[in-house]
Amino acid sequence: MRSPLPVGALLRRPRLPLGNPLHILLLACSFALAAYAGVRLLAGDWLGVTLWVVGAALLHDLVLLPLYSLADRAAVRGLGAAGRRVGVPPAPSGPSGRAMYVRVPAALSALLLLVWFPLISGMVAGHYRTATGLSSDGYLARWLLITAVLFGGSALLLVCRLRRATKRRPPAAH
Repeated sequence: MRSPLPVGALLRRPRLPLGNPLHILLLACSFALAAYAGVRLLAGDWLGVTLWVVGAALLHDLVLLPLYSLADRAAVRGLGAAGRRVGVPPAPSGPSGRAMYVRVPAALSALLLLVWFPLISGMVAGHYRTATGLSSDGYLARWLLITAVLFGGSALLLVCRLRRATKRRPPAAH
């Protein structure tokens, strides 16, 4: 009777899934940088920073996550209903595959909004003008334009891929 494992497999040491040495070095450097930033950040008002981080985590987990999960579920269901209509070819990966054409531009737009929110909202217009000598008037229009271009490009890509999928399908037998 044969053993299920080769003899050499029993003698080998199990390999740890650590990655290559460059990966380990980059991880160690990033942890060192994060520790340095944490020490410097917490040196001043550690209670305020801690409250801000905990508050941000709670706001994200209890408010924002359910909101964008609900929006994503609505997009997947809406795109799934669109895929069941007559004449619309099914996407290779189904409705959730089509939802990526909404998720990606929405995520990029939300990231831009997160980064540039003080200037987009005009909350720091005075400080911005004082510090740079420039006006912050165009940030909202530019963000809206970038968002429109992201969604428009995504819709164009979806249309092109759906057209290509309809050309590849064999004609329906009547």
